[in-house]
Amino acid sequence: MSVKLRLSRVGAKKNPFYRVVVTDSRNPRDGKFIEHVGIYDPNRDPVEIRFDMDRVKHWLSVGATPSDTVSELLDVVEKAQAGSAKA
Repeated sequence: MSVKLRLSRVGAKKNPFYRVVVTDSRNPRDGKFIEHVGIYDPNRDPVEIRFDMDRVKHWLSVGATPSDTVSELLDVVEKAQAGSAKA
């Protein structure tokens, strides 16, 4: 079983809203998942990205692989946290 962190689309037509979920890679995009670990809302200004970083770090430590988009979102959040820690 290959566990992945990836986006699951929710929201209305032409109004996407995404949950960041931990799921088996064989499950469909919006199918069942193991755990909900964050959100991504591209419609807000500024874009809303939230993660439960403790749970994300746990899943990454046990071998879960993030999708390309989720890894980019994680980089954005980590840079924002590093920037706020310096200030």
